[in-house]
Formats: sequence, C-alpha cells, structure tokens
Amino acid sequence: MFLVSVVQEFMKKILVSSFLVAALAVPMFAGDDTVVEEIIARVNNQIITRADLRRESEQVLDQLKQQDAATADQKFVQRQKDVLRDLIDQQLLVDKGADLGISADAELIKRLDEMRKQMNLASMDDLENEAKKQGVSFEDFKQNMKNQIITQRVISQEVGSHIQITKDEEQKFYDAHKSEMERPEQVRLSEILVPVDAEKDPNATAAQQKAEGIIAELKAGKKFDDVAKAESAGPTAKEQGGDLGYFKRGVLAKQLEDTVFPLKEGEYTEPIRTKQGFVIIKVTEHQQSGVPPLQQIEPKLQEAVYMEKLEPTLRTYLTKLREEAYIDVKPGYIDTAASPNETKPIYTTSADSEHAKSKLKKKKKFGII
Repeated sequence: MFLVSVVQEFMKKILVSSFLVAALAVPMFAGDDTVVEEIIARVNNQIITRADLRRESEQVLDQLKQQDAATADQKFVQRQKDVLRDLIDQQLLVDKGADLGISADAELIKRLDEMRKQMNLASMDDLENEAKKQGVSFEDFKQNMKNQIITQRVISQEVGSHIQITKDEEQKFYDAHKSEMERPEQVRLSEILVPVDAEKDPNATAAQQKAEGIIAELKAGKKFDDVAKAESAGPTAKEQGGDLGYFKRGVLAKQLEDTVFPLKEGEYTEPIRTKQGFVIIKVTEHQQSGVPPLQQIEPKLQEAVYMEKLEPTLRTYLTKLREEAYIDVKPGYIDTAASPNETKPIYTTSADSEHAKSKLKKKKKFGII
C-alpha cells in the first residue's frame, strides 16, 4: 500500500469500534475514595493526567501489535516519546474547534446510531447499557467521539482546505512510487445466486428455469445489482447488490477462474451449477497486472499527495496553535513539538503580579496560572 493516512498518524483515534480502549483508564483512589489524578500538563483550561498518558500509550502499543506483533515493541520505543505531544495536539484542535464554533452534535448522533446498528442493538439505551457492562462511562465515551469529530473538521477546514495539488506533483509521486503500485491481475465480481431446494426441486429444474429467466432479464437491460437485490439469495445481495470484492488468480476454484477471467468488464456468465445452486457471475472490474496508468488511479494519487503534504502543514499549524495557547508541562515530561515561542508559566511575587497579568492578556484568556 502506498497510501498512508497522516491524519491517523498524527491524531490517533480516541475511539475504536468497541468500548475496550475507553475502559483502559482506571482511576486511582485514595483511602477516602477520593480520585487521585497526577496532572502532567495543562493546555489552556484543560488538564492532561498521567492516566491519560498511560491510556494513550496502551492504545498506541495495541495498534502497533495489530499491525505487526513482531516489531511492535521496537516501534513503540520510538513512538512512546511522542504520546504526550499527540495528547496536546488533540486538545489544541478541540479548543480551536470551540473557537471556530464547530458543532459535532448532529454527526455524533449519526455515528452513535451507526455503531448501534453494527452491534445489532435495538436502541441507544441498549448502547449505553453495553458501555456500562464494560465499565465505561457513556458520557465520557460520547465526549471522546465528539472531540474526534471536531478534530477532524478543524484539520479539514483550517489545514486541508488550503492544500493545493498540481499535476506535476501527481506525476512525480507516481514516478517515485511505481514499484509500490504494481499489482497482479484481478477481477471484481458480483453474483446472483438462485438456491436449490433439495426436497421440493430434487432435479434443480425450477432453480435452473429461474436462473435462465434472470439471464433474460439482464439481456433485456435490467441492472445486475438491482436484479441481485430482488432475486439473489447471496449474502451480499440486499445491501451490496451482490458485490463480492476483488479476486486474484489462484483464489477461485479453477472452473470458476477459467470462466470469469476471460470476461471483460460488464460481462456476465451463464448460470453455473454449484453446491449452493445456480450462480450468475458478473465482472464489474478487470484489472490487468502491472502498474496502472496514472489516469486510472488519479483520485488515489491525489489523496496520497494530499496526505504527504498534510504532515508538515499540519505540524506547522499545530506549532502556531501552541504559540497562541497556554501550555504547562510538568518537569520530567516532554512535549516533543514544543515551540520556544509558547507562553510559559509565570511565577511572580505580588509586586510583579500586575505586570504578569498584563503580559498574559496579550494571549487569549484561559484562566490558568
């Protein structure tokens, strides 16, 4: 893969498809049940605790293990030093979103509902109960998701919208990454499956007749995906119009491979008898082996160049936000992206207090000294 998501690299997701990450943050309690949180950094009027740092570090390590367990620990040594930087980045972007009046309420409801559907839950109350079962505060969970939405919108509005991509940049990226773009021959297939009822139709006569009738409908001009949604018993019929995805040579059964690979895009087979019944296969896309022409993958190239340019542009923007903010990092902890022009904590005598206040008023008023 030559496409790398810089946004994910910079702003690691607070939220994943379950509540497990949120459950990692277990607060420490004193003897009187008072929550004890060591504050390691202040960003404007928000705090970052050691528990936040631990939780984010665990999430980073978990992500690295999912990518490659063998090298995860080694990579984590390099990534760990930037975890506090990333937490500060996140808070700066959330604060900027508030300054810009960015609302995430509607999108939050949409994403929560999508999550509810993915988890096959009947209501939002069920989703909240699922969070409670895993020991997660649903309100905190929603706030984290809301912050993620705001962060994405700030990056898009304040940084991404100013990035311009030229044809020359596309060509240079294409030439530099050709070896990574090389691909084997593969086809994207869709199916219409007509099942056979062994008891009612032991000779499969009725199923074959239905399949032949579907072929007639296709020849008459009906769209394949519409027919699949209406007639197919395949697992992807209703939602995806029978789309099965991409297949390389050597993956399909030889009989099926020999039938579909000679087909051109848009062509489909006659009914093929299988264990499940009669299947009609359409080649929706046929990619030849080798490096695809630039024009064929131009949208992906534009995305890749955009992501490549986003990294330094985003870091410059975050430096600017640091210089406009109040950031105080506890001794012993390091913000690896700190700017020398940041507002530092000012410790004063009473005689100097008015001068200190005057100096801070030149920045935004965050109410933290």
